[in-house]
Amino acid sequence: MTADFTRRYINLAQPALGAEVISASDEFFGSRERLLKPEPAVFLPDEYDDNGKWMDGWETRRKRHEGFDHCILKLGLHGLIRGFDIDTSHFVGNYPPSASIDVCLSDDVPDENTSWTRILPSTSLEPDSHNLFEVNSEFPWNYVRLNIYPDGGVARLRVYGEVVPDWEHVGSDDVIDLLALEYGGRALICNDEHFGSMHNIIKPTPPINMGDGWETRRRRDPGYDWAILSLGRLGEIEKIVVETTFFKGNYPESCSIQAAFVKGGSEDTMATQSLFWPELLSKSYLKPDSVHTFTETVGDVGPISHVRLNIFPDGGISRLRLYGRVKSLGIKL
Repeated sequence: MTADFTRRYINLAQPALGAEVISASDEFFGSRERLLKPEPAVFLPDEYDDNGKWMDGWETRRKRHEGFDHCILKLGLHGLIRGFDIDTSHFVGNYPPSASIDVCLSDDVPDENTSWTRILPSTSLEPDSHNLFEVNSEFPWNYVRLNIYPDGGVARLRVYGEVVPDWEHVGSDDVIDLLALEYGGRALICNDEHFGSMHNIIKPTPPINMGDGWETRRRRDPGYDWAILSLGRLGEIEKIVVETTFFKGNYPESCSIQAAFVKGGSEDTMATQSLFWPELLSKSYLKPDSVHTFTETVGDVGPISHVRLNIFPDGGISRLRLYGRVKSLGIKL
């Protein structure tokens, strides 16, 4: 089962972005930290620990009194929440029958006096499943409380949404990575991401392995691969960094970048429109497992809001950075 929000938005509850589980009412059978593990949950049939069967997720003991269990996590970045994946993979006779989710925005760690807002009402869950729920928050949040009724195990929790950056401390003369996640950059659409998600290339952290980048399948026909990304704010680019870190036998031979100030249209039409955007970076050769910096060859195309990264003919890119100055803080993309 898939949902559009899992493709369009990033998981704000990634440890790589700084997300962490703050507390849990109980974690007798399974540690709360496992909720945020980036890899899919696994099942080890013969694995046991001192408390019983080992499960790859957060699991509470069987409740023998009124009430329910919950855990609180801090998102890596403030954001507008667009959907949840309450993943009960491998939890069958021990999954929670239902769950709800509350949120808050706070400078301090939530306590008994915190005022929570319910963003997902109590909803039935399925065992051994990705339980996907679309929501549409109007305000940014930074803490999430998962409530399970009455007890049981959840393998993973993904919180998909849009980053809401803090622009108060960014001046018009500051050179920043305008494509960075923390400044609201987004990966919108690509023609292929068979081996690695396009969202990886704008992560703020250094890549950790070959799986932590955008990688397409081996091309067996003419053409090239591409991805379209949106800057957090309108800006003028001065320096471009393209990383092929960890990509050695599968790096692209070369790349180019087209760019434009997009004033209208949708993601569905943008793929065609982008074919005619001017070049921000002409076709440039790449090396394996390297960091490529371009300054003198960056084209003067004026203020831009979107870019199209073309890789020839296929392969993997670990990170893309577009350094420049904000053109107007009053324009939100």
